Amino acid sequence: MTETTTEARHRPSYREDETKHPYFRPRDAATLILIDRTNETPKVLVGKRHDKVVFMPSAFVFPGGRVDAKDNRIPVADKVPAELEARLHEGSPKISPARARALALTAIREACEETGLCIGRKVDSQDKQLKKLTGGWQPFADAGLLPDPSSLFLIARAITPPGRVKRFDTRFFTADASAIVHHVPGVVHADAELVELVWVEIDAKPLAAMHPMTVQVLGHLRRRLATGPLRHDAPVPFMHFYDGKMQTDTLPGKV
Repeated sequence: MTETTTEARHRPSYREDETKHPYFRPRDAATLILIDRTNETPKVLVGKRHDKVVFMPSAFVFPGGRVDAKDNRIPVADKVPAELEARLHEGSPKISPARARALALTAIREACEETGLCIGRKVDSQDKQLKKLTGGWQPFADAGLLPDPSSLFLIARAITPPGRVKRFDTRFFTADASAIVHHVPGVVHADAELVELVWVEIDAKPLAAMHPMTVQVLGHLRRRLATGPLRHDAPVPFMHFYDGKMQTDTLPGKV
């Protein structure tokens, strides 16, 4: 895969950061930004976090979380598109094909767990594959669904700065709202991690109060949507820290 000039010059950045900051290896994570394009101005789905949670209380966020060990092994209705998998292999550190698949599926699982909205495909209720959907994947089995990553697009990648107790290497995915095939009732409520879900126009002012990295990702998504249908070969921003400063490289794809 093509490396950016910055990556080639500074690789491996983790070793260099380790000499300046307490070192915690980032954990792979995924976020899903759902888009409703039925109106002229696209809307994105955001959730309001509970005011009692430790991390970002009361903030508006997109559903997401870290990769679970089971995410790579669960059955799917369709494969991760080859073009999407290729994009997930870009940047450093490199990941395996199994990890790339897990990242895409993590985005789907986390969205269902936190919002009750599931991206998948109905199968026969007697399908033996459904029995393999346990734990965080149980809502899919209960609904007779196999998760379907074929509608996902990679929008950005961001690594939490060194020196933080919790660090994540997050891939931001997006999917159209039309990919949602099931709604699990009762997931969002006053005592849940997310207490409210709202579809907000992508250029709305409240979104500017989200985490700075998320705001950058949204800006990139907005520009991509303005050019027409999403494509797997479009440039993807890769945000990370080097020598104490934010560095944004571009994973160029084929354009």
